[in-house]
Amino acid sequence: MSDESQQTPSEAKRDTTRPDLEHHSGAVERARADLAAGRAWKARDRLTGHLADSQDPEALELLGEVHYAMGDLPAAGAAWFGTGRRGRDVDEAVEAWRERHADHFDQMWRSLPRTVRDHPGNPRVEALRRRAGADRTPAPPSANTPVETGGGVDPAVVITVVLAVLFVVCAVIGAVTLLRWIIPG
Repeated sequence: MSDESQQTPSEAKRDTTRPDLEHHSGAVERARADLAAGRAWKARDRLTGHLADSQDPEALELLGEVHYAMGDLPAAGAAWFGTGRRGRDVDEAVEAWRERHADHFDQMWRSLPRTVRDHPGNPRVEALRRRAGADRTPAPPSANTPVETGGGVDPAVVITVVLAVLFVVCAVIGAVTLLRWIIPG
């Protein structure tokens, strides 16, 4: 990889039509400082943590740049897929991302950062969401989601009752056997 590809891209390559790219978050500034200090891994971890719970297009774009500089083209492609950024480096990274997942849309969908999946609006992401929908099985409910049952008796309750009865029967048989040994005749 050339030194040119490891540098932050020029403003001409960025999509600056979106006003939220002008916002500089503290995480992005600290990640830039990590990069300047030669700690790309720390910048990657910082940006990934920041993007876990916030929608920050600038951080997402920088995360793609960090992955690209580290030579992880598929991860860069997944990050950049959710941005408006265009260019040869983006095309190369997105192609590597697609190759990694063999164009399996559900896997590609799950590899996108969560904030990209959770915030609609990007036509490319919405198209992938629709394509992945055909491949995707419903996600299991979270611990906070109430599970609706079709009525009737829960099989787990039946199994628990059967095991409890079996335990009590074995305990009674054991107690009777023990008493016969202790008290003769």
